[in-house]
Amino acid sequence: MFRGAAFLSAPQNFAWWDLSKFSCFKIMRLILPVIAILVFGSAVFAQSGRRAKPVATPTPSPEQKAPEAKTEAEPTPAAAPVTAEKNQDYRCTDDGTLAHILETESGNDKGFSPKEVDTRAVVTARPEPKYTREARRAGIQGDVILKLLLSSGGDINRVRVVRRLPFGLTETAIQAACQIRFKPAIKNGQAVAQWLTLEYPFRLANSSIFGP
Repeated sequence: MFRGAAFLSAPQNFAWWDLSKFSCFKIMRLILPVIAILVFGSAVFAQSGRRAKPVATPTPSPEQKAPEAKTEAEPTPAAAPVTAEKNQDYRCTDDGTLAHILETESGNDKGFSPKEVDTRAVVTARPEPKYTREARRAGIQGDVILKLLLSSGGDINRVRVVRRLPFGLTETAIQAACQIRFKPAIKNGQAVAQWLTLEYPFRLANSSIFGP
């Protein structure tokens, strides 16, 4: 009797334990996906919260204008060189260019002729002018005649063109005349201004092949 009862009760206990075990597995299979979804969702939410918010670019107002680009100042065009003309007076300059004298003679600018002074002006240094490349190529020859007003202070007051030549020969003759050194003329025991006539011959045979 005792053995039969124990035999009958054993399958029942086994069935109940197996059923309980099956229910636990089924419940775990249902809960695990839910837990996985919750964990994954919380991770995604945390990552989305860490993203930097886009910064809006400020739109410039109509009143705010962009700074204008600085423009370089245009260079001032160089003045055209002065061309020496006949019967015109010019002044010597430090840079070798010509300055046209427009005012008329007056006062000490009048000067004396060599015959009107007691002691004539004496030239101590007289540089020679050079041929210009253009005059040499064109085969220009001739004489440039100038009248210089030698001041009482030892400077050349003005240069007057009596005869000219083209292609820059007159200008080079004036530049050479401006480099003349002299002793002023004397009248009544005082230094005075005197006119001096100079002639500059230009000959191709005498020009240097190494010149300009």
